[in-house]
Order: sequence, then C-alpha cells, then structure tokens
Amino acid sequence: MLIGLFLVFLQYGEKAILDLSWMAGTDPAYLNGQRILISSQQIGLFLVPAALLAITQGKNAILFYGFKKPQANLVLLVLLMMICSMPLLEWVGRLNQEMSLPPFLKEMELWMKAAEDRAAETTAALLKMNTVGAFLVNMLMIGMLPAIAEELMFRGALQRTMTRILINPHVSIWFSAFIFSAIHVQFYGFVPRLLLGATFGYLYFWSGSIWYAMFAHFINNGYAVCVAWYMQKNNIPLSQADQTLSIAWYGYLVSSMLTVLLFVYFKRQASFTFKEQPGE
Repeated sequence: MLIGLFLVFLQYGEKAILDLSWMAGTDPAYLNGQRILISSQQIGLFLVPAALLAITQGKNAILFYGFKKPQANLVLLVLLMMICSMPLLEWVGRLNQEMSLPPFLKEMELWMKAAEDRAAETTAALLKMNTVGAFLVNMLMIGMLPAIAEELMFRGALQRTMTRILINPHVSIWFSAFIFSAIHVQFYGFVPRLLLGATFGYLYFWSGSIWYAMFAHFINNGYAVCVAWYMQKNNIPLSQADQTLSIAWYGYLVSSMLTVLLFVYFKRQASFTFKEQPGE
C-alpha cells in the first residue's frame, strides 16, 4: 500500500495523498491511481509473501511451487473445463445474489449490499476501455497479475502449508478456497468464487503444477475483461452484463455434467504425470 501510494504521489502529487476519498470512488481522473494501488497490492500482499515463503524454506521458488512444464492435453482440458463451467457458475452466482439474511442481521445485510455496490461501481469504472491499450492493461492487471499472484499465495503457499499441517488435502483445499473468496469482500459472489478457488486447488493438487491453476484463473478473469470489451464495442451498457446470457434450465444441467466429467478426466490424465503432491 505504501509503495502504491508513493507511485500515486509521483503521478498526481500531494493532493492525492492529502485527500484519499478517490480510493472509494469512480473518478475517471484517478482510475490510473486505482490501477496502481490494485497492482501494487497484488504484488505486495500475495506475490512477495509467496516468494519469501520459498526463500525461508531454503528452496528455489520454481521447484518449491511446482512450475512443472505443462502438458498440452491438460491445458486443453482446463480450457474446456472453464468454458463449460461458465453457465454453471453464472447460475450459482445468480442464486448467491438472491441471498437474504434473517431480520436480526438486517444491518449486516445492508452493509454487505453497500460494500457490494461500491465494489461493482469500481469494477465497472476500471473495465471501461476506449482503446486497445486500455484493453491490454486490463488483461494484464485484472487477468494475468491476479492469476499469478493469487495462485502462488492461496494455492502455492496457503494450501501447501495447510496440507502440511492438517495432512488432509481436501480440508486444506476448501479452507484455502474459503479464505480466497472471503478476502475479496464481495459477499454476493462468495459461493461461485469459493467453487472456483476449490477448482484451482484440485487442479494444483492433482497435477503437482501451479501452471494449470494459474491458467484457469486467467481464463476466468480474462473472460470478464473480454466480455466488457465486447459490450463496449457494441454500445451495450455494462450494467446489462447479467442479462446477456440467457440459458434454459437444461443448459445449466449440461454445463454441470460436462464440468464434472472434464474434472474427473483431468484427475485421471494428471495422475500419469503426477510425481509429488504440493505440501509434501
């Protein structure tokens, strides 16, 4: 955060430091400042600690986190899995958005909705892209950087460490997925993000390579950027993003079946090249 604020100071001057209200807003003049902060936090909160963990263990980070050469067939399976799961995740997300807390938690529900609305406004502002350059910046900042930094932290570092402590890899995978979803502080997208985190965790556990989790994470984030780019190029308001996908009930069923089948097939295929479980 301090490094990010220093970089913001270099670009905007002391006015951006004396008045930090822009951090919670969508002022176009400060969008680059928000991009700087988001990127610096990704590096400082996730990437650097993960690298330091490998160093404290006295091991090369490349070997420590399992940067094994990805297999083309497994990469293809991950791509197909993420594509097929999109309708399922959209349905789960819609159910999550309809969540309603008991009356005695009304104040908490109002706070959660307010936080969700602010996050949605900030995301929509960041996703406004008028040029190819802005599109590429968002693909790097929203697509690639989180895929690398967050997977190293939550799957590589946290999941690996919890597996060594708890022994049971499934508990570690779901615990890491829970923290991964909770840390985003977006409660009305908690469940689909939890499922995504668990998916990334199993891809890592079964394959022994962090590349597949990173690739799946990149597809998920990059897809959102591409959809936003397409909608703006066709003059479709971003607020209508949830209305652009209309699928019959059996479409969600097919999506679920294909996702599960590809998931199981990935496990079987990965077992042929699986050498060392992350966390051992």
